[in-house]
Amino acid sequence: MAVGADTLCCLGATKESAAYVANHSKIIQVGESYLALAGHASWPLVLTSYFAGLEETPSLDSPQAIFEAAKALHLALKEDYFLDPSSDSGEEFESSQLECLIANPRGIFGLYRLRSVQEYVRFYSFGSGYKFALGAMHAVYETAGSAEGVARAGLEAAAEFDDGTGRPLEVRTIELAS
Repeated sequence: MAVGADTLCCLGATKESAAYVANHSKIIQVGESYLALAGHASWPLVLTSYFAGLEETPSLDSPQAIFEAAKALHLALKEDYFLDPSSDSGEEFESSQLECLIANPRGIFGLYRLRSVQEYVRFYSFGSGYKFALGAMHAVYETAGSAEGVARAGLEAAAEFDDGTGRPLEVRTIELAS
């Protein structure tokens, strides 16, 4: 299993690459899990702060466990981190404004803005270059030789063709539980 992220931050038309930003990583570790974050550059800081302040690291090893953790996170985001949950799309639930992939020994999961959780059995991608990444990962899935190879192919395609994705790229590998 592998999870990866680019390191580019965009503020409107301004690109801030890892060459200029020391804290450019979009991947954080929470217990045995890696969270690859999409969206605002504040997410790594906010989530690192939130998870460090918990007495016990939440289980992020199933869709239901992630959903329960996301419910508690949403409340803290509003109360402690001043999240603006307003959504202009008329959704049924308040948005947490967060999308991320979670990878750990139990699998890979997608956490969406309305706290829905998907468990993926092959690969998936989030972020501005996700369409390029999905296509590249699909193309190499049977021949890449490793989960890291699949993840890198997706990241390389996104960095090559999407203007919101940039190098250097980061990949973390995880041994699956048997």
